[in-house]
Amino acid sequence: MATARPLSGKVALVTGGAKRLGRAAALALAQAGADLAVTYLHSEKEVRRTSKELEKCGVRVLAINCDVTDPKSVTAAVKQVLDALGGLDILVNNAGAYETVLFEDLTIEQWDSIFAVNVRGPFLVSQTAEPCLRRRKGRIINLGSLGGLRSWSSHTHYCSSKAALHMLTKAMAKALAPEIAVNCVAPGMIDLGEKAAAGFMSRMAKQTPMQRNGTGDDVAAAILFFATAPSFITGQILYVDGGLGL
Repeated sequence: MATARPLSGKVALVTGGAKRLGRAAALALAQAGADLAVTYLHSEKEVRRTSKELEKCGVRVLAINCDVTDPKSVTAAVKQVLDALGGLDILVNNAGAYETVLFEDLTIEQWDSIFAVNVRGPFLVSQTAEPCLRRRKGRIINLGSLGGLRSWSSHTHYCSSKAALHMLTKAMAKALAPEIAVNCVAPGMIDLGEKAAAGFMSRMAKQTPMQRNGTGDDVAAAILFFATAPSFITGQILYVDGGLGL
């Protein structure tokens, strides 16, 4: 059974873990045996539901309200994880913002806001968690995007922020070696079942070499790979995009 739960005895923190890809990642890690801390900002109802699902995996679960852009909030959240769960082995920087804005309409507030969540957030949480992760030879997994590789004209600030996160991943991999492995999972078009996006998703599936969009499970499997892979794999950006970026 040990192989079925390779993360047994480990502690994972997933930021923005209440819903969507964060929830999928948290469930995959819990099913692999890790105790889970998930942060949320406004998704109280969703985090309660996700926590119950995680508990069914037979692991310890902690839900923490945290604003990843606020140093005091991040410090308090990491302290809660260490106090309640006894340490930290895996950090998944999933909390992120996504927004569609034409370049000519983009405001400086929108630019600053998306960089605060998508770049400052992962930096702050990683830096705060670094001492414990270093002691336990842990892993950091950032959630990038195909938009960090391919530019989308109506998402200038988003694509720029994810490209910055990809570079932050590589810089951190050098800075935190040899104790901490740092990698990035960069999803392409992921269909999470939103009705409003159904037409767009159908068009994107036809443009994708694998002839389908990704699922939450596809992304979670990539995160689980980095959580369990040899620490010699570091500084990598893994595109989970069905070949769309080729």
